[in-house]
Amino acid sequence: MKRLFLSIALAVFTMSVWAANEQAEGVEAPEFTLNDLGGNPLSLSSLRGKYVILDFWGSWCGWCIKGFPQMKEYYTKYPDVFEILGIDCRDTEAKWKAAVLEYELPWLHVYCPKESTLLNEYGIAGFPTKIIIDPEGKIYKTYIGEDPAFYTTLDELFGKK
Repeated sequence: MKRLFLSIALAVFTMSVWAANEQAEGVEAPEFTLNDLGGNPLSLSSLRGKYVILDFWGSWCGWCIKGFPQMKEYYTKYPDVFEILGIDCRDTEAKWKAAVLEYELPWLHVYCPKESTLLNEYGIAGFPTKIIIDPEGKIYKTYIGEDPAFYTTLDELFGKK
């Protein structure tokens, strides 16, 4: 039993280190293209020139849903300063589209199919994960879970306290 616990602890530690390296500040954000709500391809590089928040979420994730009201608040607080790109994970397309409508999420959305390698490329180890990408396409900061520090960072970046 002790050996099993140590093996699990080592695996969790290794994944955390790996995820931290994939999401390291200053690293070029991996390029991807996924389909939006209308079935049209949307690439990360098409959003260059402004800050982008990659929001890895799923309709099954209680903390993701709980964070939507404050995300909406900040999306309207700083209009035209940054874009949110919601990346739905581990849902069916139908559940994803229904959740976007149900929670009235006004930002851009793409669907990440199960066969995609995107979660591995970004080292996603928990949900929600919010990754701030700077206007040059580099990772500025990563937040795992619903962390109030994420909103403090947005206020620091965009100037309204």
